[in-house]
Amino acid sequence: MMAIPIGFLEFGFRDLFETLVIAFVLYYLYRWIRGTFAIQAAVGLLFIIFINLLVSLLGFTTLNFILRSILDVGVLAVFIIFQPEIRKLLYSLGQNTTFDRFVGRSGSDETIDEVIEAVRNMAHSKTGALIVFARKSSLQDLVDFGVKLDSTVKAELLETIFKRDTPLHDGAVVIRNNRIVAASCYLPISQNPNISSVFGTRHRAAVGISETNNVFVIIVSEETGRISIARNGDLTSGLSIQKLRSEMEKALGIVDEEDVGFSSEKAELEMK
Repeated sequence: MMAIPIGFLEFGFRDLFETLVIAFVLYYLYRWIRGTFAIQAAVGLLFIIFINLLVSLLGFTTLNFILRSILDVGVLAVFIIFQPEIRKLLYSLGQNTTFDRFVGRSGSDETIDEVIEAVRNMAHSKTGALIVFARKSSLQDLVDFGVKLDSTVKAELLETIFKRDTPLHDGAVVIRNNRIVAASCYLPISQNPNISSVFGTRHRAAVGISETNNVFVIIVSEETGRISIARNGDLTSGLSIQKLRSEMEKALGIVDEEDVGFSSEKAELEMK
């Protein structure tokens, strides 16, 4: 393989490719942990490594021994400190979104219509709600700990579940395969420090479940009636009913070019 001499080194195309791969991985990891506690911990670890090199050069034997002892357990410390980020990364790698797009479709026009109707009414009445659309075989652990229903998706049923002072109003409803499979499901709370303090536990739970699972979550604020969605760890708030329908159709994989005109007609009717 042709190599380019750089001083006393020979830098070939294989080395260039390897360097680009390492740079891409490091950049991707930085983007993954940016804005979280992990980035601060990573800076701290790099600082310890830098100090250890400096101490070694200066010949401080005792300090060098202490720092090396700390770095000897560095691998274990990395797994402990970055446990949430590692778990999120592994979940993401384990999800084949291309396959889900064609096989894992979880929505239908009827389901969307019923959910839209329920969300509209709950937003007007300021009834807090948390609705999770899951893939065919996901969130089974949450379903097992919730109250199993296995019911057709109906607006009246969703409104009844989330009505104040009813036994099932706490927690989330999980919809899978166009069926309400469970209610009163408790979701993991996101630890993302970038979530605004104006959002409460319901919104943080929506972000939390979307960080580690390929789900689409709808949130209705109990305080303001504002409609929000969470997907891939991102929270979007202040959606109109028309925008919610558009996001649901895209997320649940049932919209295509032939449906654009039909969806536009529905949006116009909902605005009236």
